[in-house]
Amino acid sequence: MLPPVRRPWRLTAAIVFALTLLLGGLFGDRVLAVTAEARDVLRVYTELVSAAHDNYPAERSYEELVNASIQGVVRTLDPHTSFLSAAAFDEMRNRQQSTFSGLGILVGMRNGRLTVITPIEGTPASRLGIRAGDIISSIEGEPTEAMSVDDAVARLKGPRGTSVKIEIVRHSLPEPLALEITRAEIPQNTVRYAYMIAPGTGYIAVSDFNRGTGKEVRDAVALLKGQGMKRLLLDLRNNGGGLLDQAVVVSDQFVPAGGKIVETRGRTRDSFQDFQSSDRYEDLDLPVVVLVSDGTASAAEILAGAIQDHDIGLIVGTPTWGKGLVQTVYSLSYGNGLAVTTAKYYTPSGRLIQRDYTSWFDYASYRSSGEGARGPVVADAGDRETYYTDLGREVYGEGGIQPDVIVEPHTVAPFVQFLLSRNAFFDFAVEYTEDREIESRDWQPPADLLERFEDWTIQRELATREEIEEGLAGEEDRVQSRRYLLAEILNSAFGIEARYQVLAEGDNQIARALELFDEAADLLARRQGLEAATRTTSLGPLR
Repeated sequence: MLPPVRRPWRLTAAIVFALTLLLGGLFGDRVLAVTAEARDVLRVYTELVSAAHDNYPAERSYEELVNASIQGVVRTLDPHTSFLSAAAFDEMRNRQQSTFSGLGILVGMRNGRLTVITPIEGTPASRLGIRAGDIISSIEGEPTEAMSVDDAVARLKGPRGTSVKIEIVRHSLPEPLALEITRAEIPQNTVRYAYMIAPGTGYIAVSDFNRGTGKEVRDAVALLKGQGMKRLLLDLRNNGGGLLDQAVVVSDQFVPAGGKIVETRGRTRDSFQDFQSSDRYEDLDLPVVVLVSDGTASAAEILAGAIQDHDIGLIVGTPTWGKGLVQTVYSLSYGNGLAVTTAKYYTPSGRLIQRDYTSWFDYASYRSSGEGARGPVVADAGDRETYYTDLGREVYGEGGIQPDVIVEPHTVAPFVQFLLSRNAFFDFAVEYTEDREIESRDWQPPADLLERFEDWTIQRELATREEIEEGLAGEEDRVQSRRYLLAEILNSAFGIEARYQVLAEGDNQIARALELFDEAADLLARRQGLEAATRTTSLGPLR
């Protein structure tokens, strides 16, 4: 979870001083006045770097060695303090922006080729007719076969108004299609999906927190209220967090005015901050269910924790990641950066939800576990400190946000996973829609679609008839396959949101969440009763 980038001259000067001292020891540029203790330690360090540079069998630059030693220093602190190279620092800042300049396509590697997953509606790419399944074979005359996705994306991006030349390979075209596309500002939306998932029920999925998230959530809520939303399903699954200030802005839209959102505490005076909800937003006054997972972390946990602690909504899913550390990002010399943990954050009930990171391996490889039952599912939940929500419900510190209702995600059948890994559903859908017009999102596939797909899979030598019959023997396996086929066909025709809506219909966590709105409505009524009683008590008897 990151607050805005800061540039404190003292920290910058200190680090530049240290690095200059180190490199000065290596190159003998100059002697700096330091304490005897520091000079002795740094002498050992410079001797080590010099010996490694001069004698290691593979050539290593001084910059590589010094950067590696910096990484070793930050690793001794905590898993979220990190040194950022100039490229990594620039990429982090780009991710925090609400827009970027590019073509407006989502790309990925499919069968080793740089492939368009979907064009974004209203962007230069969509206006030129780029389609899902198109292969970008070259960028500015350079073949893309050896490029990584990140490298290709960096080449496709560029200043607004400039152009880039690409070649497209399309299954239905005999020759590559040469295009020159002018870059434009593309929204980097964090509210990925916002639609009415059921009559009276709105659905908002937030992927992370960048500079535009607060406004995006506000606009999405207003849009869905205009469409008759009476209940809200907020999906924070696999939301890894982002900017602290945006977590506060979004929480402000849920927490009643004057309620605590989050508190930060550290060693320095300015690390102690108490964030309260303002009166800028009208009370949501809707039953809310929030979906979380073990990929829900940081800023997303602040939002989930505030909603749970104030009994605003019901938390459903699996325990969240458990990141209760706040990083401040400092700008260093030569374009580098440092994200250093400067505080811990506490939810309104006083919880620190940071998970133990004594073992870095366990911390990095963590996955939630549970029996699918209500209540704590972490093995040592009984040892976790208990806190209480506004209504007196028990919640727990450490180990992330414990859902009110545990719902494990559904599993994908092994053979279906195999087909997904080979991009079979996606590739079939691209070919299927080339000579067929899919008229609306309500389109329903013919009864023999799965059989056609099976024949196509055999023709492409992805599997034999016997393997298909064995792998799709169960009805649930076939249901999943039909759903993926429909999702990819609608993605080819209408874009990624249409794909997502089809897959959401088969999402057991979403299905269970939709069943829990009566309980969420009861929670809302109890909280409103508590607020009314509190106001009456504070005002005294009415006469």
